Amino acid sequence: MTPTGSARVKAVLGESVAHVYVPYDLPDAVYRFMQCFKPKLAVMIETEIWPNLFAHCGKNNIPLYIVNARIAAKSVANYQKLSALIHPALAQVDLIATQTQADAEHFIAIGGIKDKVKNLGNIKFDVEIAQDTIEQGLRLKADLFKDRFVWLIASTHKDEEAIFLQLYPIIKAKIPELLLVIVPRHQQRFAEVKKLCEAQLTTVMRTTNAPVNAQTDLYVVDSIGELKMFYAAADIAFVGGSMVAAGGHNILEAAAVGVPVLFGPNMSNFKEIADGVLKQQAAIQCQTTEDVVQAVLTLYQQPDYRAELIAKGKTFIRDNQGTVTRICELFEFALKP
Repeated sequence: MTPTGSARVKAVLGESVAHVYVPYDLPDAVYRFMQCFKPKLAVMIETEIWPNLFAHCGKNNIPLYIVNARIAAKSVANYQKLSALIHPALAQVDLIATQTQADAEHFIAIGGIKDKVKNLGNIKFDVEIAQDTIEQGLRLKADLFKDRFVWLIASTHKDEEAIFLQLYPIIKAKIPELLLVIVPRHQQRFAEVKKLCEAQLTTVMRTTNAPVNAQTDLYVVDSIGELKMFYAAADIAFVGGSMVAAGGHNILEAAAVGVPVLFGPNMSNFKEIADGVLKQQAAIQCQTTEDVVQAVLTLYQQPDYRAELIAKGKTFIRDNQGTVTRICELFEFALKP
């Protein structure tokens, strides 16, 4: 759906798949797209509801699924206002496989057929981290970040980097070997983040291949597709989008790599995951900047606590896996001749 998504498909899957953009949801555009590709199965992710595309699938008996489906409670009323579009669209769907029971109830509330809505869990729990990726991260830590306590801030948004730049000298005063690593969420912001960071701290940009020395305060990852490797190179990781009103980001990759996870107060897009991981005491939520400072210092001072968070994080993921298998079984059934 986006240039960033297209780049990730090419980087991860290469020539094993053909990637094209979904057409605008206009009857003629959808018709030409379908005539060209003649799909045997249509799978939408999360909250992708396209009335014309769905109508074409129904008219042509193309099995249609919405998987990992989710709708925020605050969005239900907005979808209900569009019932003339949403109800007929959802009537074409063979199954809506939701992330949580709450999501299932939300889809039913906006017009999903009750018998075709099932809570199958969240596919994000089925994250797999290649051992090569972890080993690359550990080598990076040993070579580039040697003797540094690495505090990674992942998937930052506008105005979020500034928060951590202000906190860095406070924490640095108590952790002399501290190195801040920032990974912006969107590549179009790389230049903006570079300018902001270089104005305040001694900064190295990933794409310059410059070394990190004792005077380096900050390392900015201005590249795509390397976040998992940098999680493996970190001592602790703070998942961004959560200190500003962006709804947070997926914390499961960091936990799966094996790094203690922190996040801020704004996790509305991942509420169930955040609630679950906190219930298991497998991560730390920081409500304020003071909480962030205290959490970083505590984790630095208590390596046993870091190890405990890592172990609990991996258990939390393992206990919630299996959704991908359940969904694939549905697809196999749909594609049977």
